[in-house]
Amino acid sequence: MWLFLAACTNDAERWAPPPGTTWQWQLSGQVDTGIDVAAYDVDLFDAPDRAIDDLREAGRVVICYFSAGSHEDWRDDAGDFPEAALGEALDGWAGERWLDTRDSTVRSLMEARLDHAVQRGCDAVEPDNVDGYANDNGFDLAASDQLDYNRFLAGAAHDRGLSVGLKNDLDQVRELEPDFDWALNEECVAYDECARVEPFIDAGKAVFHVEYVDAWADAEALAEEVCAARPASFSTLVKTWDLGREFLDCG
Repeated sequence: MWLFLAACTNDAERWAPPPGTTWQWQLSGQVDTGIDVAAYDVDLFDAPDRAIDDLREAGRVVICYFSAGSHEDWRDDAGDFPEAALGEALDGWAGERWLDTRDSTVRSLMEARLDHAVQRGCDAVEPDNVDGYANDNGFDLAASDQLDYNRFLAGAAHDRGLSVGLKNDLDQVRELEPDFDWALNEECVAYDECARVEPFIDAGKAVFHVEYVDAWADAEALAEEVCAARPASFSTLVKTWDLGREFLDCG
């Protein structure tokens, strides 16, 4: 487990991106640090120190991704999770199981991950899989459990001076918007649900938005459709499913 590094910082120093903030999202492959955007979203565990250092030296905001709602059996801390807190498998994601987010050890491990984000020089965090209650999780988690957990994550991030985004969890956007600094949405154009994320825009907060393409050769055609359909205030990317170094936005 990582060293505890919690620190109190002034809220005014925490990154609060406005609508239209430019970004790149890369979770696989060698990080291409040369794209001229305001923020990069990279993997908390896998992004090399050099990449994070280069991004910070270039004045980019570094967002660090980690799963807050699922157990990934390949992570360094995978063995620290109690077996009783491991639930059903995530459909389509090998090696992942839903977590009982009410469990005190799970919450302590997430705090340790946030400490690790501070240690690595991350400015912000993207906790993933924060909608377990809406899935077959194995624990009968209620909507109230999810609200409590997501607010716990936001508060713990803020206590460490980290900006934090709400990933998907569309049914709880209105309740959780005040607790989060920005939102990240996947495929709201494909599912015709972008309006559900707009409370963040109304609050003056960025919505980072991604639509996926199976083959990069089809990316420009998809981008033409997506950029016409999505709210103009969204920070939209077209990416492949492995979230590699490719970059195409609505410019």
